Amino acid sequence: MKETILSLTPEHWEDYELIDTGGFEKLERFGQYILSRPEPQAIWDKSIDEDSWREMSHAHFHKEKNNPDKGQWKTFKKIPHNWQIQYKGNNKLDLKLNLAMTSFKHIGLFPEQAVNWDYIADTIEKLPVKNPKVLNLFAYTGAASVAAKACGAEVTHLDSVKQVVTWSKHNMESSGQEGIRWIVDDAMKFIKREVRRGNKYHGIILDPPAYGRGPDGEKWILEEQINEMLKLCAELLEPDHHFLILNMYSLSFSSIIAANLIYSNFKEVQNAEHGELFLVDRSEKKLPLGIFFRFRKL
Repeated sequence: MKETILSLTPEHWEDYELIDTGGFEKLERFGQYILSRPEPQAIWDKSIDEDSWREMSHAHFHKEKNNPDKGQWKTFKKIPHNWQIQYKGNNKLDLKLNLAMTSFKHIGLFPEQAVNWDYIADTIEKLPVKNPKVLNLFAYTGAASVAAKACGAEVTHLDSVKQVVTWSKHNMESSGQEGIRWIVDDAMKFIKREVRRGNKYHGIILDPPAYGRGPDGEKWILEEQINEMLKLCAELLEPDHHFLILNMYSLSFSSIIAANLIYSNFKEVQNAEHGELFLVDRSEKKLPLGIFFRFRKL
């Protein structure tokens, strides 16, 4: 069986730019502010010299020695604690997203996911369903939720961290939307309840971490639980008109693994696409940032 594996990257995004990568770091512009952050996959050399890199940066994230996922920001130029950027995508999609420098190096946005926001907008526009029901699991700060809501969907947004759900609300309000249903819960527990209730969704978005904790300490390990979760999602998906997006960021996973998971758990998979998401810097180095599988029945 011949199969095309895609490589997708956002295009024409005025408020975001990947400037350079290398030396296990990345240099990015978010609006008018430039940030330097660790990037474990940037194992090549930087294209910009170290002095110029630091001179361009408004802030740099320093990792803790004993915990590489936590650290502190060192600021070199004046930068606010919170600011906004805009994303104007396909289908008249217009998002205003709130950013902040956190102690976990994240700033509330994964720019490579913009290609999926456009896919969501395009799919909802083409679905022959008024106000389709969309479930966003592991929804983080909710850009995908806001994109779906902006296109007329009834959106249920779930994350296990109350603070990022509050962040998502701000993104909804900043983007001029309202009415998203917010859930703070463990994703697995929630979808098991939804299956028992007989609920169905026209769209399901999953962006699970490699490791995580639910609000009551529930353990999430991607390799051990993603297969069961997709079995449950297959029961939740409306049979006639639907879409599903699966994102995974795990260095040990390929999109072929995602394809095997999808095809083994869903009876009908139409218009399937899978591959890698990436960003490209000014020197045309491509930074891989996870894999995806998505399909839709219109």
